[in-house]
Amino acid sequence: MTSRRIFTGHLFSTSLALSAMIGLAPGAAMAQAKTKVAAIYTVPYEQQWVSRIHKALKAAEARGEIEYKSSENVTNADYERVMREYATGGNQLIVGEAFAVEAAARKVAKDFPKTSFLLGSSGKPQAPNFSVFDNYIQEPAYLSGMVAGGMTKSNKIGMVGGFPIPEVNRLMHAFMAGAKEVNPKVEFTISFINSWFDPPKAKEATFAMIDKGADVLYAERFGVSDAAKEKGKLAIGNVINTQDKYPDTVVASALWHMEPSIDRALKLVKEGKFTPEDYGPYSMMKHKGSELAPLGTFEKKVPADIVAKVKAKEADILAGKFSVKVDDSQPKSTAK
Repeated sequence: MTSRRIFTGHLFSTSLALSAMIGLAPGAAMAQAKTKVAAIYTVPYEQQWVSRIHKALKAAEARGEIEYKSSENVTNADYERVMREYATGGNQLIVGEAFAVEAAARKVAKDFPKTSFLLGSSGKPQAPNFSVFDNYIQEPAYLSGMVAGGMTKSNKIGMVGGFPIPEVNRLMHAFMAGAKEVNPKVEFTISFINSWFDPPKAKEATFAMIDKGADVLYAERFGVSDAAKEKGKLAIGNVINTQDKYPDTVVASALWHMEPSIDRALKLVKEGKFTPEDYGPYSMMKHKGSELAPLGTFEKKVPADIVAKVKAKEADILAGKFSVKVDDSQPKSTAK
């Protein structure tokens, strides 16, 4: 009797221990289930384009969904090496930018077929594991152009870009089309600084445009808003909203939200369903991948009729009644 009681108690204790282990198992499994993600950037984290990707990944990290590692200011010459190091290190998803290293990046993807790659690229997806993306924010760029066209007094707008690649060109063309819709008289002066991050050079290019009469500047690059502020002119932002730093200068901005793209990629990686895909469309307004920033400090300064037109156009875009034309060709100055 006693031995049976001891045996039963032993079984009961063992059962409790197993139950405790089972109870802990989901938590342990969740900890192990964090997706390992690495990102490689050729510019600093604060650069507009990169900052949006970094922000989306940091949000996923804060939610406890991923283990996140990243490298900034990686030169093109070192990019392939860093990609291989992260892939060899067991990262399940590698995010970055392949614009200047397309061949090398795609070779790495081929060498690591079980790793998922989501890279900014002008090219197409590549089987079995190489997806591409970019900031398809031509819709809010068009809307911001409408604001610019309504704010210029000289009918001269200056535009400073990094490189004349399709991803930049399409935003500039959309901006110009929006400005022309509300102000057919507007003229554009366009300059490319051949750098993704050189604020002093962008600032210098902006000063030259202001000297030629531009009173609204399209800030595709950092440095433009600084020049506009110094000269008492207006600026239109791109990708991020810097109005808090330039409350009397930045009128409106076309914002990019990378979260829809990142969240989709993470879900597919976790489910084992990641395939080569173009993530560009997930940056569009209907997917909440982009938007026109609130006018904020300029809410009462932008003419009411322009605000009404912008809101109507925004509604048409979201309803699918209006599509912003995608023009990847290099834009040219129209100012005489």
